[in-house]
Amino acid sequence: MHINDFDYKLPEELIAQKPQKDRDKCRLMVLRRSDNSIEHRHFFDILEYLKEGDCLLLNDSKVIPARLYGIKEGTGARVEFLLIKRIEGDTWETMVRPGKRLKPGDSVVFSDEDGKKLRAKILDYGEDGTRIVKMEYDGILMERLEEIGSMPLPPYISRPSNDEDKDDYQTVYCHEEGSVAAPTAGLHFTTELLEKARENGVKIAFVTLHVGIGTFRPVKCETIENHHMHFEEYSVSEETAEIVNETVLSGGRVISVGTTSTRTAESAACFDEKSGKYLLKAGSGSTDIFIYPGYEFKIIESLITNFHLPKSTLMMLVSALYDREHILKAYDEAVREEYRFFSYGDAMFIE
Repeated sequence: MHINDFDYKLPEELIAQKPQKDRDKCRLMVLRRSDNSIEHRHFFDILEYLKEGDCLLLNDSKVIPARLYGIKEGTGARVEFLLIKRIEGDTWETMVRPGKRLKPGDSVVFSDEDGKKLRAKILDYGEDGTRIVKMEYDGILMERLEEIGSMPLPPYISRPSNDEDKDDYQTVYCHEEGSVAAPTAGLHFTTELLEKARENGVKIAFVTLHVGIGTFRPVKCETIENHHMHFEEYSVSEETAEIVNETVLSGGRVISVGTTSTRTAESAACFDEKSGKYLLKAGSGSTDIFIYPGYEFKIIESLITNFHLPKSTLMMLVSALYDREHILKAYDEAVREEYRFFSYGDAMFIE
């Protein structure tokens, strides 16, 4: 398939720059695959579409304040860091700007208003212009990042991050630190909405996939089958596997909240000969799964998601769950109806 098969025209003014004031009051487009119809609702209406016995599968990864602004030791040059992946211990793969200024052996210092320091030493070159760095600090790294770092808002949000983003760019159920981008479909849920779903007999389960920058990197291959995803770390608890597998075996729907939850479940799926069904296997691992049209889903039946960038791997995933033609028609309608797009934008439910 060609990359242009997943393109659409999006007016720049529809790219959401700030979140909805109330998380669950954003708009919701419902795509009914049973009759190819479209409904326009609000996110709090999602309860009307969830049935007793369904399972909502959510990614509980927490975004870290991974964007840092510092000074190169020896020259005083200003540099920007984006921590994108912990390799091991205090060693990270990092995007740097401007990259030409930083070579192995160089050090960068980051300080907060009280003069506390965090230092990064460049160890080596990474892939695609990144750097491998060793973080040096006093105390606990995450506490230092909370003091010095800022939230890594996506580049299509054309404003600097602020203190409000530290809450707004996290789900209400985030727990496991490690993502450099939010699993944005979950941003629409409130604690009250999840509790109402439970009261209605909907099961809630959590997986963890630490979202890396690779999820959002552009597809550079004209033929999408030649694209390779970057690896991301995930984990599935015994409790989650039990909840999901009970849902599968009892005939309920596993409804993924976001593409990251989808990729986790599909990566951890394992065929069970006794039941003749794919079940979710507990454990940890890394995945570079690339889901595009033609893929046969093993665990996930329905999806709650946001509206994604043209030509992105996320557009390809949602097209695989429905079909490319109907997804593109839905996106065209979303543009006509002036939905808000991308991370802080509105939501879609593929039923």
